[in-house]
Amino acid sequence: MSILINKDTKIIVQGLTGKTGTFHTEQALAYHGTQMVAGTHPSKGGSNWTGSSGETLPIFASVAEAKEATGATASVIYVPPAGAAAAIEEAIDAGIELITCITEGVPVQDMVRVKQKLDASPSRLIGPNCPGMMTPDECKIGIMPGSIFQKGSVGVLSRSGTLTYEAVFQTTRAGLGQTSAIGIGGDPVKGTEFIDILELFLADPDTKSIIMIGEIGGSAEEAAAQFLKDEAKRGRAKPTVGFIAGRTAPPGRTMGHAGAVISGGKGGAEDKIEAMRSAGIRVSPSPAKLGETLVELLG
Repeated sequence: MSILINKDTKIIVQGLTGKTGTFHTEQALAYHGTQMVAGTHPSKGGSNWTGSSGETLPIFASVAEAKEATGATASVIYVPPAGAAAAIEEAIDAGIELITCITEGVPVQDMVRVKQKLDASPSRLIGPNCPGMMTPDECKIGIMPGSIFQKGSVGVLSRSGTLTYEAVFQTTRAGLGQTSAIGIGGDPVKGTEFIDILELFLADPDTKSIIMIGEIGGSAEEAAAQFLKDEAKRGRAKPTVGFIAGRTAPPGRTMGHAGAVISGGKGGAEDKIEAMRSAGIRVSPSPAKLGETLVELLG
């Protein structure tokens, strides 16, 4: 099994006709036939998109039209920052179950508005500012490189895109493989937090172990560690490896992601590492040792 997406997931591409949307849609279609079924553009409805290898997808004027015509339940957004929030809202209004926003630089005030709308809807948003998600050999949404994945037993979740790839590559190399990998994004206001994904991995019978990669800033990692601690008391524990990026960052400086900043004495790496350790999570000493640390933990 997997979480969130599989070979049957049908996906609409919002922002398909742009350079980024075109490139990553071509990559997705080439990855085990991921079901990218349509694109949207307000002024290009009724036309067709053609990829570099001759692939074609219909373009609809709205997400609602695309959903009705194709039966899609998911969308991926490659829309520039100024229009990304409106694109998410359109997908929510159309009743899309799983929305993934890859766009970096979405204004925080826009996301605060989106979050309110999201919380009042049945839709789930991954991102913004994220690499998307993958279920090996089945479905690719976003910008993760398919070549490093292998079907297996590790659930990977991360605030960092690049470190997601590290965890995936290392678990593939160790022969463990992945059930699914989810990049939740590095912005301070986002659709899905660690706890949401951990709950899905704990409930998935094929996910035997978990790698969770956090960053300085905010308190999501501490909350996730407490969640795992509480669930373990209920008998729902899975071997988990953790890592916190930004250990050497000076307070007050944003490191890479808008959400990665230590402020008011909170959000520091040491607090997060301590919270992870107290929850029974094995903390990797370096991003280069994520796979090795998990192999040791699994014994």
